Amino acid sequence: MLTITDKAADMALKALAAEGKGNWGLRIYIAGSGHCGPTYGLNPQEESMPNDDVIAKNGLKVFVDKELSETLSGLQLDYYKDEDVEGFIFTGMNPSCGPGCSSCGH
Repeated sequence: MLTITDKAADMALKALAAEGKGNWGLRIYIAGSGHCGPTYGLNPQEESMPNDDVIAKNGLKVFVDKELSETLSGLQLDYYKDEDVEGFIFTGMNPSCGPGCSSCGH
């Protein structure tokens, strides 16, 4: 199953609250495909769908379609920030991918 870091949950809750969606959760979806495999996206969503797994962390709800949930097993949603880049990343993807592969969360 996908895991969510404390930092990612806290930053997501802050972002949702700033949009006036404090009671909403996040939907994970496949955004595309790169040389390292699928890339994932996040969207605010008010409620889960009937075929969703719901992952809860520190008050954050993350909605994942059950079929996609299997694909995300072993991955971690984290929040990354340095001087130039800031945002949510998925880590633990294909180990053959090198640095700079945004699909891999590097």
